[in-house]
Amino acid sequence: MLNPTPQQLVDHALAASRSDQCIVIAQDSTSANLRWANNTLTTNGVMHSVGLSVISFQGKGNASVSGTAASFDQVAELVAAADRGAAAADPAEDGADLVAGDVAADWEDAPSTTSIDVYKTFASDLGAAFDQAEKQSRILYGFVSHEVTTTYLASSTGLRLRHVQPTGHYGCTGKTSDLTNSAWVGGATRDFADVDATAMADTLATRLGWGARRIDLPAGRYDTVLPPAAVADLMIDAYWSAGARVAHEGQSVYSKAGGGTRIGERIVNQGVRLFSDPGYAGLQTADFVVASGSSNDSSVYDNGLPLGHTDWIADGTLTSLLQTRHTAAMTNQPTTPGIDNLVLSIDGASGSETDLVAGVEDGLLLTCLWYIREVDPQTLLLTGLTRDGVYRIEGGEITGAVNNFRFNESPVDLLRRFTGASETVPSFSREWGDDYFSRTATPALRIPDFNMSSVSQAL
Repeated sequence: MLNPTPQQLVDHALAASRSDQCIVIAQDSTSANLRWANNTLTTNGVMHSVGLSVISFQGKGNASVSGTAASFDQVAELVAAADRGAAAADPAEDGADLVAGDVAADWEDAPSTTSIDVYKTFASDLGAAFDQAEKQSRILYGFVSHEVTTTYLASSTGLRLRHVQPTGHYGCTGKTSDLTNSAWVGGATRDFADVDATAMADTLATRLGWGARRIDLPAGRYDTVLPPAAVADLMIDAYWSAGARVAHEGQSVYSKAGGGTRIGERIVNQGVRLFSDPGYAGLQTADFVVASGSSNDSSVYDNGLPLGHTDWIADGTLTSLLQTRHTAAMTNQPTTPGIDNLVLSIDGASGSETDLVAGVEDGLLLTCLWYIREVDPQTLLLTGLTRDGVYRIEGGEITGAVNNFRFNESPVDLLRRFTGASETVPSFSREWGDDYFSRTATPALRIPDFNMSSVSQAL
């Protein structure tokens, strides 16, 4: 058969498996991208791929094999490899009954797609932005990507689930013609209908204007406004570190002294809420578990478990950690699997980062962070660098750009020390959003003593 559908590939895999049970995950993806440099579009392209993960279960062991699969022969090779692996596997620590269920109403629907047409309005406005930048001695560099992935999850227990996930993001760096001053703007989107290329270019022009005056400052602790993008950079690390098993075993900031987890303990300021919700407007994501492999935070046995609103922190209290059914039994807590979005909100917060800046007498406004790495898991101390715009605030006004810094901070500690917050808005982590985690909504935060531990020579 030429060009079998994802459903046909899945059904073929389930029929071909000789193991006791089997789960198959097919993901059909199309993506479109544009790239530009020196005020000129340089490349564009559209790609299509079909990936298949086969998880075979034999006795108490299992094995997972993933690869591209556009034909039944390729499917058969993946199934045979998974079956061989399962037959030789040791008993799985996270073993459990597979999730049973019905056939979703949209199971037979074809995969959704994207195309270069998603950029029709954006590309036209971008061309005008290039002309304006050229006239005003600015140079624009950037990239936009839009991908639509349709996931089909099926099992030998009768489960048939389907989910369509659009994922888009944009990022643009502006530089002065002498390349001594740079600024960045970026964001996430589901369909590019809400992305304004003119506004993007105007924001870059404003920030480059702030950088016309250069101010060198030493390392130290500064009254600092973190915009939503920088807050997202840090909160994603806080989320990824929230595995229940490592906390239970005393290896994380969420571990209780003497053993166990800190669930039920107030760990940050009251009024702080960190949560995930598959149905959150603008950040919609799969409402069931999709896991091609097992780890401390996920289990192949949990594939198909329903996902719903989950508070990780509520009113400052740690309420949940990333839990599989296996770790939930270890910690005596509900099963709360990971969800592919994250929202931080602060009770009573309003206004924007501009309003926070207006309240700072002497301090800094960051743009984004990069090269973030963990230093100490027990406190979740992170280090990293500032990038493409750190600005001096004097008397509530931005008066120039300062040098870059290396920082050392813990996102959990920041949620205990902040003195101001804006309303929660859609945000985009420059560090993690491109490839790993793009669905966030966060406020701007004012930190009275953000630790700029050393001066960085990065431009």
